[in-house]
Amino acid sequence: MKILIEGEAYPLLLLAEILEDASFYTQDNFKGTITTVGYYYSSKKKSLVYMLPKVFMRENGNTVFDIDVLELVNIDSNDTFKHDDKYQWVRQLLVYFYNSLKEFKRRHSESILLHKSDQTLLNSNITEQEYTYLDLLLTFVNFYKKNKNPILYRHIQSISKTAKRTNWPKTIRKQLPLINSAGQPVYHQFLNKNKTVNRQEELLIYFFSILEYFNQEHGLNIAIDKSYSLIKGKAFETLKSNGLSKLKKIKYRYFSDVYKKMYRLCELYFTKNDLGSRSNINQEFITIDNYNIVFEDMVDKLFSNPTTDNISVENREGLSLKKLKNHPDGKIIDHIYSDKSLIDNSNIFYIGDSKYYKSVNSAGQISKFKQFTYAKNVIQFHIDVLNQKSKLPDGLRYRDDITEGYNISPNFFIYGYIDNYRIFEEPLLKVKGNKPTKSAHFPERLFDRDTLFIHEYKLNFLYILKSYTSSNESSIQEFRNKTKKHFREKFVQFFNSPSDSGFFVVKDEFEDQSKLKSYVDANFKNLNGRCISVGNTLLTAKPFKLPITEDDRSKQYLFE
Repeated sequence: MKILIEGEAYPLLLLAEILEDASFYTQDNFKGTITTVGYYYSSKKKSLVYMLPKVFMRENGNTVFDIDVLELVNIDSNDTFKHDDKYQWVRQLLVYFYNSLKEFKRRHSESILLHKSDQTLLNSNITEQEYTYLDLLLTFVNFYKKNKNPILYRHIQSISKTAKRTNWPKTIRKQLPLINSAGQPVYHQFLNKNKTVNRQEELLIYFFSILEYFNQEHGLNIAIDKSYSLIKGKAFETLKSNGLSKLKKIKYRYFSDVYKKMYRLCELYFTKNDLGSRSNINQEFITIDNYNIVFEDMVDKLFSNPTTDNISVENREGLSLKKLKNHPDGKIIDHIYSDKSLIDNSNIFYIGDSKYYKSVNSAGQISKFKQFTYAKNVIQFHIDVLNQKSKLPDGLRYRDDITEGYNISPNFFIYGYIDNYRIFEEPLLKVKGNKPTKSAHFPERLFDRDTLFIHEYKLNFLYILKSYTSSNESSIQEFRNKTKKHFREKFVQFFNSPSDSGFFVVKDEFEDQSKLKSYVDANFKNLNGRCISVGNTLLTAKPFKLPITEDDRSKQYLFE
C-alpha cells in the first residue's frame, strides 16, 4: 500500500515504480506532481495506491500526520505499521476514503459530467458489475468478522469427528509407535477410516489462505485461528493461477448459506487472478481530477435532507430547490436550505458554498463575490415570483410590501480541515476568520437587497468523509439540526453585537399596520433600505457610528 497526496511532487522514478499510467501526474524535470485524487491498483506492479486530497497537507509542507510526504509513501514498509493497533487510524481512513469515491460514483451514475462549464469527470475502468481488488479485500474481512465463530465451531467439530473414526488396522500397519515404560505402544498419529477428501475443509483452506494473504499484504491485524491449515508463499502464488479450476470441482458440495457465500468470495478472487480469464485486467482505478466536486457533494449530503429537501418537486408557483440551485446564468449553488428567518418566524433560504483548500487556506475575493451573486440570484428569483402576483410558499418572506425592505439573507462558507487525524466521530465545527465579510451598495442600509454578509466555518474533514457513506441517518439528522441551529445563532449573535455588525436596530410599535404604513410613506426617503416591518412593529437599522440615545437603547431590537 502506498499513500500519495494531491498537489505534491514526487521523484519520477518512484512514481514509475508504483503507477503504470502517467496520467495521474504531471512531469517537471525529474519530479511528478499528483493531479488526481482516488484509488489505484496494479496487479503487474503489485501496488495498491491511494491519492489523498490536498486537505491532508499542513502549511509547513508536512502532512497532517506529522509525517513527511516521502515517508508516507513507504509507511507500510514497516511491519509495525501493518500490524500495530496504534496505526488503526490510517487503515480506517483509507477504507472511508475509498468508500466515499464509490458513493460519489453511485450518487452520480446517470451523469458523470456534472457541470456543463467544467470538464469534470469521475474516471474509472471499473463497471457497476465488477468487484475491485479493494472491494474483495473489504468483503473478505467483513464476511470473516461476521461469521468467524460459527465457521470455527464447524471446523473444530469436523476435526473432532475425524479423530473419533480412526482406522486402527491401517494405523498399526502404517505408523511407527512409541513404547512407554510399561512396554505398551503409543501412537501419536492416526489414520482416518474415511478415505475421501473433506471438501468442506478444502474450501476453508482456500478462504483462510486468501484472507491471510490480504492480512500480510495490507496489515489488517486479523488473528486467524492456528487450527486452519494455510497455503502460503510460492504455493499460494500457484493457487492463484489454478484455484478457479480446483474450486469448480467442489462447487456442488455446499448447502449452507455461509459456505455458499464463502465459495462465491473465493470464486471472485480466483476469477480476478486467473490469467486465462477474459475479465482479468492489469490495473484498476477510480479517480477524479477536480476533487472539489466530490467535497461539495459530501457536504451537501450532510446538509440536505432527501425527505424534505426534494429539489425536483415544485409547488404551484413553480418554486423548487432545483431552480434555486441551478441559476439561469450558469451558476450552481453548492448548498441551500430553508430555515427560520433572523428577524421573525417566517423562513428564509440559507445559502452555502463548500471551499476545497488545504487546511490553512481561505477563500479569496473572487469566491466571495460569487457567493454574493448566488444570494442576489436567489433574492431575484423570489422577487420574480412576487412580481407575478404569486404568494411565496411556506411563509417565505424576502421583500416587505409595506417598507419595501429586504429580509437578511444568511450566507456561509464551509471549509474542510483536519486538526486531529484520529477523530472521525466529531464534526469539530469552528468559526473561521475574525468576522463575517460584508458587501453593500449603501453601507448604512441593512434591509437592502445588496447588503449581504458571509460567515465562514470549518468542519472536520474526517467526519465529513465518514458521514458520506454512513447509513446512520438519525446521526446525520442530529448533526444537521444542531449545525443549522448553530449557524442561525451565530448570525443572531452577530447582529445583536452592534460593534461587530455595524448596525444598531431599534423597534417602534404601532397600533395597526395602517398607521405603520402611513409613517413609512411619509418618511420613505429616510427609511428606504433601512427598515422592515414585522407585524405592527417597524425595525429600523441605524449605523452604529451614530450617537445612540437612551431612547434608542430602550427600543433596541434583539434578534432571537
